[in-house]
Amino acid sequence: MTDLTAKADALRQFHHADTPLILPNIWDAGSARLVADRGFPAIATTSSGVAESLGFTDGENAPAAEVFAALRRICAAVDVPVTADLESGYGLAPAELVERMLEAGAVGLNYEDSDHSTGGLRDATEQADRIAAIKAAGKESGVDIVVNARTDTFLRGQDAAAFEAGLQRAVQYVAAGADCVYPILLADEALVSRFVAEAGAPVNVLLRPQTPGLSRLAQLGVARISLGGGLARVAQQAVAAELSTLASQM
Repeated sequence: MTDLTAKADALRQFHHADTPLILPNIWDAGSARLVADRGFPAIATTSSGVAESLGFTDGENAPAAEVFAALRRICAAVDVPVTADLESGYGLAPAELVERMLEAGAVGLNYEDSDHSTGGLRDATEQADRIAAIKAAGKESGVDIVVNARTDTFLRGQDAAAFEAGLQRAVQYVAAGADCVYPILLADEALVSRFVAEAGAPVNVLLRPQTPGLSRLAQLGVARISLGGGLARVAQQAVAAELSTLASQM
């Protein structure tokens, strides 16, 4: 576990650097190599891209065994730390989830509070307990894995109530041991700034047209910036455009 321990420690330190950790999320070994070869210090997967590459849709519809097999190939393809988007855990208990991600070679994970069996949000206290159990299982294995705790309140609204609920959840997750918090779809500059100031841990923002740009997010104190399924969609659109060109010549 020595190599994984070092990678986990390095990944954690990237969240406390002077500049944000930029994560162009990938979906297979080939796209992972492209990111690593261009000097990015860490690799992050996208659950939607991985699921699509396996023939499934996002939302824990891909079998866990196939997801972890894909993750193993990704980790084997690069030397930099890998953090995996493992949705809400694929129904696995925290100890098994940690065991399987470490076996694959990942040292961090996105862990969301959506309950895919109901379509709602998990109870915040239950989610915090799961985060604490994940952290404990990692440490017991000798790897202090990096937990990026995603709160999904903003998938359900962008109003003040959603913000307050999301911030409250984030604070609770940090208290449980989360290394970073991810208020996915939070885009308003003033609210991003407040979230950074009050969450109590590094904050991950999803880069999209509605958010401030990279330099402004850095000025706001955002520690981690990810692209989600954006690159996978760009790749699919490029292939679709090429196919349309070919079809028009037939």
